[in-house]
Amino acid sequence: MEVVLAFALSLHVPPRLAVGPDKVKHFFMSAFVQSASYSALRLARVDHDDALVAASVATVAVGIAKEVYDRRSGGRFDPHDLLWDLAGAGAAAALLEQSRR
Repeated sequence: MEVVLAFALSLHVPPRLAVGPDKVKHFFMSAFVQSASYSALRLARVDHDDALVAASVATVAVGIAKEVYDRRSGGRFDPHDLLWDLAGAGAAAALLEQSRR
């Protein structure tokens, strides 16, 4: 799965991406969005694989929307934050994949 691959690739963290409070927030919020989206879809009786894909798309959309909001609010669009978003989504997806039984 692409999200898990992105997570694995993000394990090699360049100095600019050092762990800080903002990056940890991105990681855990994305993991939460992934898990909550997946759970809502499963409650709606969506198949496991489809729910996992849709939750991943929703998580990426939320991460991109947050960066666009930051840019429009006078901040900057930080693609490194998106890597941490993908890492959180990948970690949650890996856990969800293991708990499907």
